[in-house]
Amino acid sequence: MDAVPPVEMVEQMNITQPIDAIPQLGSVTQLASTQSFGLWDMIANATFLVQCIIGLLLFMSLLSWSIIFFKIIQINLGRRKAIQERALFQNATNLADGVQILREQSGSALYPIAKKGLTEFRRLEQSSIHPNLKFRVAGDNLRRVLEQGVSESLGSMSKSLSFLATCSNSAPFIGLFGTVWGIMHSFHSIGQMKTAALAAVAPGISEALVVTAIGLAVAIPATIAFNTFLGMLNTVEVEMECFASDFLNRAQLELPWMSKGSE
Repeated sequence: MDAVPPVEMVEQMNITQPIDAIPQLGSVTQLASTQSFGLWDMIANATFLVQCIIGLLLFMSLLSWSIIFFKIIQINLGRRKAIQERALFQNATNLADGVQILREQSGSALYPIAKKGLTEFRRLEQSSIHPNLKFRVAGDNLRRVLEQGVSESLGSMSKSLSFLATCSNSAPFIGLFGTVWGIMHSFHSIGQMKTAALAAVAPGISEALVVTAIGLAVAIPATIAFNTFLGMLNTVEVEMECFASDFLNRAQLELPWMSKGSE
């Protein structure tokens, strides 16, 4: 006589699984037990589209970290040079000596601004306009030229920071898209296997969530670095604008044709 299974086992099998899915339960459990939940294994088992999204996020991360390390050196050096060179310019005996001191500095942060001012001086001196008119337009012209020099110097320092902003804003959404796609693929596979067992659902969902984690890992450092660099650039901008004001004040005090009024 065949052994009769206990009533509790029969009821549990009838409640939790359809009859036609019972033979598949062992194979699903065996399949889940053979899958590894390591990071590289989950990436290797992901769909091709999800792998492409992960590759894009890794490229964005590599490029953003390269920009971060380069900007740390560039902006820190520029800020230190701006502070030191402004102090040297203020301690110079006159405008010509101050500009000469800046010219002698290796990789000067302020000399490009001073050079624009000197170019404007020569252009105004060689112009044939009346001295009274020259006096009136010289201050405004020089101020605009110095502001342009400050903007160009800051522009070179802030170059590539827009990519960090792009990474901080777009990386989480790119990762979320990969996660949604991976979960859709997992549910499609579950439907084909005709079972909703946790052992069959967990691997696919884990692979999909890895994309969101990678997206956040790209966005968080880029956001922190972008905001930090903006604060550092504000310090550099203040020093350069103060230097431009010092340059203009000295020019108006020391150059005769800029200090005389209408005759």
